[in-house]
Amino acid sequence: MFRTALRNVLAHKGRLLMTTLAVMLGTAFVAGTLVFSDTFGNALRTQNSKSYTDIAVTVSDNGAVGPGYDHGARADDGPHLTEETRTKVAALPGAAEARGVVSGFAGIADRKGALIGNGFSTTGTNYVPGADGTDPRYPLVEGRGPKNAGEIALDTRTADKGGFKVGDTVRVAVNGPVMELRLTGTLHTNDPRVQAGGSLAAFDTATAQRLYLSPGRFAELDVKAKPGTDDAALLAAVRQAVPQGDSIEARTGRELAAEQERMIEQGTKFLTTFLLGFAGIALFVGIFIIANTFSMLVAQRTRELALLRAVGATRRQITRSVLVEALLVGLTASVAGLLAGIGIAIGLKAVLNGPMEANLPDGPLIVAPATVVTAIAVGVLVTVLAAWLPARRASRIAPVAAMSSAEQPATQKSLLVRNTIGLLCSLAGAGALAAGVGGKQVKLVGLGAGALLIGVFVLTPLLSRPLIALIAPLLRTLYGTPGKLAKENAVRNPRRTAATASALTIGVTLITSLTVIGASVNQALDKENASDLRADYTVAMSNGSMLSAELAPAIAKAPGVTATSVVRGVPVKTAGAGQDNEWLTSVDGATIDRVYKLTVKEGAADALQQGKLLVGPYAVEHDGYRLGQTLAVTYPDGTRGSLTVGGILAENSALGNVLVPDALAGPHATPGSGVDKVLVKGSGGATAELKQALRDATGGNPLISVKGDADVKAESRSMVTGLLNMMYGLLGMSVVIAVLGVVNTMAMSVFERRREIGMLRAIGLDRLGIRRMVRLESLLIALFGGLVGVGLGILVAWAGLRTLRDSFKGLTTVVPPVQTLGFLLAAAAIGLLAALWPARRASRLDILESIKSE
Repeated sequence: MFRTALRNVLAHKGRLLMTTLAVMLGTAFVAGTLVFSDTFGNALRTQNSKSYTDIAVTVSDNGAVGPGYDHGARADDGPHLTEETRTKVAALPGAAEARGVVSGFAGIADRKGALIGNGFSTTGTNYVPGADGTDPRYPLVEGRGPKNAGEIALDTRTADKGGFKVGDTVRVAVNGPVMELRLTGTLHTNDPRVQAGGSLAAFDTATAQRLYLSPGRFAELDVKAKPGTDDAALLAAVRQAVPQGDSIEARTGRELAAEQERMIEQGTKFLTTFLLGFAGIALFVGIFIIANTFSMLVAQRTRELALLRAVGATRRQITRSVLVEALLVGLTASVAGLLAGIGIAIGLKAVLNGPMEANLPDGPLIVAPATVVTAIAVGVLVTVLAAWLPARRASRIAPVAAMSSAEQPATQKSLLVRNTIGLLCSLAGAGALAAGVGGKQVKLVGLGAGALLIGVFVLTPLLSRPLIALIAPLLRTLYGTPGKLAKENAVRNPRRTAATASALTIGVTLITSLTVIGASVNQALDKENASDLRADYTVAMSNGSMLSAELAPAIAKAPGVTATSVVRGVPVKTAGAGQDNEWLTSVDGATIDRVYKLTVKEGAADALQQGKLLVGPYAVEHDGYRLGQTLAVTYPDGTRGSLTVGGILAENSALGNVLVPDALAGPHATPGSGVDKVLVKGSGGATAELKQALRDATGGNPLISVKGDADVKAESRSMVTGLLNMMYGLLGMSVVIAVLGVVNTMAMSVFERRREIGMLRAIGLDRLGIRRMVRLESLLIALFGGLVGVGLGILVAWAGLRTLRDSFKGLTTVVPPVQTLGFLLAAAAIGLLAALWPARRASRLDILESIKSE
């Protein structure tokens, strides 16, 4: 029976080609994910180990937050790491060196003034030269390190992006005015933030301290041990030498490396799980193709299998022979998929490091034995499991069927059982979905959606007839006999139609769900961004730090500006609201109503101008604020005062729950803390001239963003769109496999119906009619899958969105009509394209040979 199975595989290799491709693609997705994750993780671990090779102990000052980065937090009164501390640690018996480190954000402008890199990974640090004048952390490529406040060194990638050479002037910004510094050198770095696409700016130590902390202070001390010194013993000595305080923490380099190792492992594990989820979808789609292929092969070989039964083969042997065929197909496809997966991993890294500029760390390609075993095992297991039911069906062919070559139709009993199971599963899923939506339980919604999808897939043979019947009249009207024949062929075998369409349905369901969710979130973001904001532009730091308060007056004086208001968080201590700490949002009381719509439900509308507070619903309900209440407060600078609640606000989306006039709170904020943003209203609205005037007023700082309503909406939409595009790309593999399924079904259907096609040709249907019949049949099957997929996708998206309404203000279900129609047209196009080769093959069949075929 093994030899028989092997011969059958070789005899039907053309008909098994699409199945092999489907398994290969799914396996390639799995293998590529594992290889890429292992390679990426190994490179990160290697890079991480290099970062701590010469560090025995690290001392960190967790309270080392400098001007512009504390967001209005209270002044740091704890112990600090100073030059005195560094000298003391360096003098310890086991210490060879103690290097003081300062770091923060530093924006580098290119020749056009735009920020190089992204705002959250533009790193600034201090260059600490050793006895030879170089810093071992940052090997020099060209030039030398910075020595004074007018000099800077950049990493090579940033210098190349900006087109800078040693000796050029570089425009650099932190949170204040732009500095013009001379580039003294370029250097290499293993900093992961820079590797991820950021930039590195190195200053001399005194300049870095002035920019990020205060003169003489460090954020970190890296201690190098003398040969033979035990790290634990050095750690104990360092802890005795540094100031004692909650913000000071000393750890060994090994501990830090191990912590980074755990973080890398968690990150790569998440990435692997995420990608394998899409690989699983692709393999699940492949199951339909595999099962469909072997079902059709069994049906086409009815006579052959019956003859085997007649000459003594048992049912178990017949089942095993079909499963051996599946095993051989799965093994061949899995090996090919493994090789293709390795190629995918190499190509993915090249694309990420090339056009996408992800700057992944270099490292050798890792093909672990576990990856090889997993990829092959998954491919073989999926193929054999998918072929199990067709194998069981083959074993039930009676020996008497040897006298007939006709395909055995599915019994009514089997369809009845299938429809009953599908109906029960669908009802259970719908019930769980409704309960989850009502109770806002995401997990229950997920379970209900899964059960409903499975139930609908089981019911697809029952659904195929009525849905295809809706489209069929149009085809008969437009194409006559070929259209009628296409409809009859599409509903002739509901199982086959359902299996072929279901593969496409899965992809369309997921893509539709993502599209509806994306459109709904975009609409909610648009409403939130534009609900109460009257300002034409918002000026803020793009890296999340605070805007220098010195820039607010310059912004107010910019040409075309009619009104501005600063917005900053000010922490105060108060017991009046039943808590020890409270964040106040400080705004310009005289102008805030011109740049932001404040709706006062109770009290005075001009409470801020009277020097009183405005509080929101949350502060009233949860913190116990009431109209007329007087609060005793202690400001960040230690000054005490009293504030009175002058009004109760309606809900607002962009400002805080407690608003205070900046004239009262601003002078008592932490010195140098800055403001969160400045809201700007212009005389002519949001114009390019006003935007440029604001950029000029802030000194062309590359870290400062000037965003209007359109900019904010576009930025929000770009984030959602980018995520959706990535998901579409990952789902593309399942769609490709679904297309292979349609091609496979139509090709095997043509082979199966050779005699029928020959008879149609004999009674007058020409080649064009045959091609049209096959194409229209494929079109009907694809449209059926598309319609079911779109319907399921909208339902699943609606249920998921309903559970998030309380946590996402203004979230409603939005079904984009153009994109939804586009999915149906895409399904139709897939059906037509998939049928090109089978239709051409059918039209070229020899009439007499086809009629004689069995």
